[in-house]
Amino acid sequence: MMKKIYSSVLLILAITSFSGCKKYLETAPDQRTKLNTPEKVGELLATAYAQADYVTFAEAASDNSEDKGVNVGDIAVENQDAYLWRDVNGRDTGTPTNFWNASYTAIAAANAALEAINSMPDQTAYLAYKGEALVARAYAHFMLVTFFAKAYDPTTSNDSPGIPYVTVPEKIVFGQYTRGTVASTYAAIEKDLLEGMPLLKDNAYKVPKYHFNQAAANAFAARFYLFKRDYAKVVTYATAVGPSGSFATIIRPWNTRYYAASANEFRIAFTQAAEPSNLLITEAASSWARNQAFYRYGMGLTLNAASYQPNVTGTSFTSQKVLNYGVPNYTFYKYLELFIRTSPNATIGFPYTMMIQFTTDEVLLNRAEAYANLGQNTLALADLNTFVSTRVQSYNSTTNGVTLAKVASFYNTNDPKEGLVKTVLDFKKQEFAQEGLRWLDIVRLGLTVRHNIKAVDNSDTFVTLAPTDPRRLFQLPSEVKLSGIDQNPR
Repeated sequence: MMKKIYSSVLLILAITSFSGCKKYLETAPDQRTKLNTPEKVGELLATAYAQADYVTFAEAASDNSEDKGVNVGDIAVENQDAYLWRDVNGRDTGTPTNFWNASYTAIAAANAALEAINSMPDQTAYLAYKGEALVARAYAHFMLVTFFAKAYDPTTSNDSPGIPYVTVPEKIVFGQYTRGTVASTYAAIEKDLLEGMPLLKDNAYKVPKYHFNQAAANAFAARFYLFKRDYAKVVTYATAVGPSGSFATIIRPWNTRYYAASANEFRIAFTQAAEPSNLLITEAASSWARNQAFYRYGMGLTLNAASYQPNVTGTSFTSQKVLNYGVPNYTFYKYLELFIRTSPNATIGFPYTMMIQFTTDEVLLNRAEAYANLGQNTLALADLNTFVSTRVQSYNSTTNGVTLAKVASFYNTNDPKEGLVKTVLDFKKQEFAQEGLRWLDIVRLGLTVRHNIKAVDNSDTFVTLAPTDPRRLFQLPSEVKLSGIDQNPR
């Protein structure tokens, strides 16, 4: 792997000691990797994606997790602290601190690539990589502002603290930063995204889905504008993902190929680049594939039973098979753990997992939500029924199709927009279980989260996380205070 050009002070304590970093920063430039060809820039950009998982802590904090019981499951700080909405006391894989550090590492790589490209007298051969660097930088900052700052609200000034938007390589140890505001962070994300997207070329990569290809960038734009509640742009960018705006053949085949697959065949297929539904795949140092079923706080008896309850279609998505490792440890078995050995003959090493950043399934449901908010109910229903057609076993459009009448009855509402949006959110909650995406909808729309707490006698008490609770913002690492940055209030 090509080494980084600079290390941001925002993550410096996580990477090395101060003295070691200072020596590296003082290294003569000609002893560092020279980014003097498009190929070298492209290699560096392979590291412009956070090599950390947010699924572990985001899933635990969401309403896709429950307390399975005292002495049930494994206790790990990244799971327990996140479930209890406490500041996660750790920096290992699966923690907010690890994700913060990995994100700024990725941003440093993007900035180094951009600096090299901008120094070239003729940038023609570098333009696709410039586009990738800009979009990757935008995405890393977007995920950071989503987890560590308040959600964007178009009805307010969005003047609460954002996150440091870093656009130049770090060349000093103790650089000072400002968090800016949510508004300024979003403006910088949008600028990078819109500048980078037209430059992307899928043929620049051997495996386009390991990079920000054009479809993945459009998926990111659709998610970004959903957060901004600019629904017309959501439709525009989401439609650009599917061939002629159609998604029927490129969403996950739950009730056909997936349903017929063995558990091992399924989990291999789920994160493959060859899978049409996958748009952007990154690697992450992570034990999520190994641990997700065994954490104390996760998918237990109640959530498993809920997944079999009929939804607005009149049935459940039973084609999404659930496995268990002994009640109450359940998993959808979506991930395959991979392993990097410390040496060719070693028996120890480091687990990692391929993480799906964007899928056509999310894009389709985001477009359905946008249509609903625009009052285009027929189009929203069409997207929902496209989605349902691959989820319901032995699907029949007459019996299982989503209609406004079914929506009104199921959600007890006469407001089509309210009912359609609730349908989208319920579908997303189940579809992306154990993928961490539910947390994004929770913060985006200010949804209240309710968690149970099991006593020794297995009785439950309940706690809630209200929309205004400051614990909805994950805590920044303590070392950012050295850069003049305030942590989130508690």
